[in-house]
Amino acid sequence: MDEDMLADQRRLVELIEDEGWDVTDLEISAYDSPWADEDDPEATVTITARKPYESDHDGGDEDDESPFRVK
Repeated sequence: MDEDMLADQRRLVELIEDEGWDVTDLEISAYDSPWADEDDPEATVTITARKPYESDHDGGDEDDESPFRVK
């Protein structure tokens, strides 16, 4: 795997984490493009991240009638 690809992957993770996200999974795939006539490899980066958000309500669930909420 090309060091430039890994450096780009690290930079993407840094950008996401700087925005308050928690990276939970990361995958990079390097390949030669079947659609391009060039010999330069390409990469695909898949990043899974989570970020908790505070709830807009005061924590009371008396008005919450969602059938999907576990009580």
